[in-house]
Amino acid sequence: MAAADLKTLIVDKARSLGFDLARVAPAALADRYRLAFDQFLADGRQGDMDWLARTPERRTSPKGLWPEARSILMLAANYGPATDPMTRLGRRDRATISVYAQNRDYHDILKKRLKELGRYIAQTTGAELKVFVDTAPVMEKPLAQAAGLGWQGKHTNLVSRDYGSWLFLAEIFTTLDLEPDAAESDHCGQCRRCLDICPTAAFPAPYTLDARRCLSYLTIEHKGPIPAEFRAPMGNRIYGCDDCLSVCPWNKFAQSAVEPSFLPRAELTAPRLADLAALDDAAFREIFAGSPIKRIGRDRFVRNVLIAIGNSGNAGLATTAEQLLDDPSPLVRGMAVWALGRLTPMHLATLAPARAVELDEDVRAEWDTALG
Repeated sequence: MAAADLKTLIVDKARSLGFDLARVAPAALADRYRLAFDQFLADGRQGDMDWLARTPERRTSPKGLWPEARSILMLAANYGPATDPMTRLGRRDRATISVYAQNRDYHDILKKRLKELGRYIAQTTGAELKVFVDTAPVMEKPLAQAAGLGWQGKHTNLVSRDYGSWLFLAEIFTTLDLEPDAAESDHCGQCRRCLDICPTAAFPAPYTLDARRCLSYLTIEHKGPIPAEFRAPMGNRIYGCDDCLSVCPWNKFAQSAVEPSFLPRAELTAPRLADLAALDDAAFREIFAGSPIKRIGRDRFVRNVLIAIGNSGNAGLATTAEQLLDDPSPLVRGMAVWALGRLTPMHLATLAPARAVELDEDVRAEWDTALG
């Protein structure tokens, strides 16, 4: 079979399996990506994400990851929201969850499709291949740009002329020698809406992210107490942040997702903070089974919820926070103190004498700060 016909066959099969875009990149990356990544690590901008610094030669070079790779099939699935995610930020007694996490874990959905597509390619061609959905050190956004799926915007995320900001990415490394598609050029122009909207100023420069200041990193990857300077800017965001994605002008071309697994579950579009704060470990696991939220665990999740409660301005939620002052997790106890200090500082002061001795240093520090 001619190489061009084979590529068309594979792309058509990918589309039939539910991928919205399927294009080919060469198994190589320009040196500028390696240099930018090295600088990112040198500046410590990865925060707690230590895995980013492991085997950088594999992350910055497709052939460093798999020397036999000759082509990379880059795939994308649209998860565009039907409404503007920013509208939920004003409902301070409710939680805002990132669009991508309001239903099933996309890793599971795309991995199943990838395996089926991989079997088809292997059976049709006999080629070797490897499939990835955030399961290996792959610089997928630069590869997606090289394949023409979109370009890395000033917020470092992929932007598509057809789908705006809302694409899940996956890739198949293969020994097939497929004709690469034309790379996409940058179409951000002078726009800086994504940079200016960031509530924590996480972009020290265009195309540069400091993860340590990013609310997606802080609410998902960061394991300890969230630094005090970032708590108020969190607002009611309890898992991720879509601000820089939502304001991109290219979203005028975005399309709402049609895949049922990417549509929001009704109970996760604007859940009540009081209900989420009341979850114990068993209830948390039950509600978020099959969700990407499950991986951060109940304690970090409730930590985030309590910060949102503290930002709510709703003194009626003080009782919810007070009930967590004796939580088994010091992470939760500390954020309960902070939330009460924001909502009812006078009441918190009356509770202090009975709680003068706190065994955990971080919790004691929260008390000392809250009480001045």
